[in-house]
Amino acid sequence: MMKLKEFFIPFSGLKLGKHTFEYKIDNSFFESFEYQEFNGASIALTALLDKMNNMMELELSASGTVNVDCDVTGEAFDLPFESDLHLVIKFGEEYNDENDEILIIPHGEYRINIAQYVYEMLVLAVPPKRVHPGVEDGTLKSEILEKLEELQPKEVKESENIDPRWDDLKKLLTDK
Repeated sequence: MMKLKEFFIPFSGLKLGKHTFEYKIDNSFFESFEYQEFNGASIALTALLDKMNNMMELELSASGTVNVDCDVTGEAFDLPFESDLHLVIKFGEEYNDENDEILIIPHGEYRINIAQYVYEMLVLAVPPKRVHPGVEDGTLKSEILEKLEELQPKEVKESENIDPRWDDLKKLLTDK
């Protein structure tokens, strides 16, 4: 994995207060993590770093679209999404990222790499089941959908070839 140097934030030279960093993320970002679930991506990311005397707070917010394949039809479509992440950065003896909301970095550090946090936030923001909006509202015409309708089980009429023994079993449910 590349370290993605543009995602390093050098906080040691920053004044106390809030600082904003803007990023445009495309599919090459995900490819650097060897993640290939997306056909394409167009995401705007804003990182707001609030530097204080003894700690920092990082607010990540992203919005955009990823091009994914529909799980029902296999058709590619743009899936819009939004995501946020709040991270508290404290200083300690050694690096520790075991907690999802608190990152501890050594006292001598002068920068932080947010690429891993951005990657996890974006991948988790996309729903696991991806269904084309045309499938949900019935406007998508596809050979796959036609075949699925053709192979769908047909309703059985009550009067067709039902074994009379089932009627006796149904009586057991109603007779109490």
